Amino acid sequence: MSRRVVVTGMGAVSPLGLDVASTWAGLVAGQSGIGPITHFDAGRHDSRIAGEVRGFDAAAAVGAKLARRTDRFVHLAIAAAQEAVAGSGVREAGWEPERAGVLIGSGIGGIASLERAVQTQLERGPGRVTPFLVTMMIADMASGELSILLDARATNWAPVSACATSAHAIGEAAEVIRRGEADVMIAGGSEAPLAPVCVAAFANMKALSTRNGAPERASRPFDRERDGFVIAEGAAVLVLEERERARRRGAPVLGEVIGYGSTADAHHITQPAPAGEGAVRAMRRALAQAGLAPEAIDYINAHGTSTPLNDAYETAAMKRVFGEHARRVAISSTKSMTGHLLGAAGALEAIVCLKALAEGVVPPTINYEYPDPACDLDYTPNCARRRPLRVAMSNSFGFGGHNASLILRRDA
Repeated sequence: MSRRVVVTGMGAVSPLGLDVASTWAGLVAGQSGIGPITHFDAGRHDSRIAGEVRGFDAAAAVGAKLARRTDRFVHLAIAAAQEAVAGSGVREAGWEPERAGVLIGSGIGGIASLERAVQTQLERGPGRVTPFLVTMMIADMASGELSILLDARATNWAPVSACATSAHAIGEAAEVIRRGEADVMIAGGSEAPLAPVCVAAFANMKALSTRNGAPERASRPFDRERDGFVIAEGAAVLVLEERERARRRGAPVLGEVIGYGSTADAHHITQPAPAGEGAVRAMRRALAQAGLAPEAIDYINAHGTSTPLNDAYETAAMKRVFGEHARRVAISSTKSMTGHLLGAAGALEAIVCLKALAEGVVPPTINYEYPDPACDLDYTPNCARRRPLRVAMSNSFGFGGHNASLILRRDA
């Protein structure tokens, strides 16, 4: 019999706050975390807006020495993990290093550190490039640093699947526990992509919104006037635990991971498969693992990036999977408020689902003003709603044709 996996801790650092509570409060209030880029001078960029994490002190969060030799995506991951682990109490309850693992992914890794090092080499020569660059740059370093800090010696690696990264991290971490290879997994994602070259690259491929004059209105999933996503930074981490172990120690059970589906579009490097065909299969696989009919889903946190094709194809996919229930189920895209955290988005949105289930509140899709005939479902426009919720689905789809769907249940 497959072992059951519950969530006993969660942590977040986002454009809406430095912890889960402040992030959730902002979401329920319909608050936008989007503003002008301040990390660098974006005056020459086509897209000059982002979801920045404000007020974050890396030295206070991870210590001055570690802050100097690691990239911002690692700092954010450690801060989120610290909140998750402390809230779970898992380290104080018979911690067994060989039975605990870490899966923290990043879509891009330390790109800001890489860009600075390239500039240093060009201006001052190769001898002045920091010897820490490799470990600052590569995407597995948040997972590696956390493994060391927590003394977690079971599996330790980093999924990299663009915007599906941290959803894959959670799904695969749950599978590790189900297989009996670990009892505790620290899973999630972190992203710090606000470097000039990264913003320019996304803008030049016409993926980003250029609504620079009204940043708070720029991310508008499913709205007819959407013109691209808003890039954002942040981190989100969950503590996953084998259910009976969690119950024996009296852990706070925040929900259960009951379904996970992962598929590939095999269609195009950036465009989703027509009619969301890969997304359809991911959602159906998650439902099959959960043993649920589509009608059992009460809330869907959509991928909902605010790009023309993604939102239309995700809508088509939800209609194919859920049939008439697609018009009854509560749907929202919280990227309208946080922007798109790329590799950290899936984990943050899994936390949103858990909070929605616990509170009986569906967060809104803000900036929904102009209906799009291709996006004709109920996306909880502009205002949060109270509604009894027991089961939620979170969708994450990434460049490269990577698709991941998670299903979470309120009461384990």
